[in-house]
Amino acid sequence: MGQAFRKLFDTFFGNQEMRVVMLGLDAAGKTTILYKLHIGEVLSTVPTIGFNVEKVEYKNVMFTVWDVGGQEKLRPLWRHYFNNTDGLIYVVDSLDRERLVKAKQEFQEIIKDPFMLNSIILVFANKQDMRGAMSPREVCEGLGLFDLKNRKWHIQGTCALRGDGLYEGLDWLSSTLKDVKAAGFTSVGPSF
Repeated sequence: MGQAFRKLFDTFFGNQEMRVVMLGLDAAGKTTILYKLHIGEVLSTVPTIGFNVEKVEYKNVMFTVWDVGGQEKLRPLWRHYFNNTDGLIYVVDSLDRERLVKAKQEFQEIIKDPFMLNSIILVFANKQDMRGAMSPREVCEGLGLFDLKNRKWHIQGTCALRGDGLYEGLDWLSSTLKDVKAAGFTSVGPSF
């Protein structure tokens, strides 16, 4: 009886569960972001070999976030996490100008995968607190976001260590996913 009441309550008041995969090159800050969102703290992290998964609840949305290691040898495994994915969080190290072309190549492969064609895209331009970091607009241009057609996307400048921009990005992601689920189809166009 309690489960039935909970489901009814969730239906009327908007609790939803969403599956999100968080990807990006190694050292972009994915694991730091995950644990900042999950427990509100920055943990000392080491390169992720494999994946981390946590549930993050935010504004009546339960995100199951899969943080998958970004080392080059692990990237071919990313596609195994794409099935039934509602959203993609792609994390870019805004200081790493030299690997922006590689970040773009990987990003483009992800969003063109058949399992990811309907996924909402949130890009975190991380490490905005660092001197010499690319602006979110520069990251946007570098990834080719302006060229995306028939996709709903947003880019958010962040500093994972302080938490700057993370919740603004989740605000956009949660409201967009709710709108898309309510409408029953994928919205079109960018959000910048």
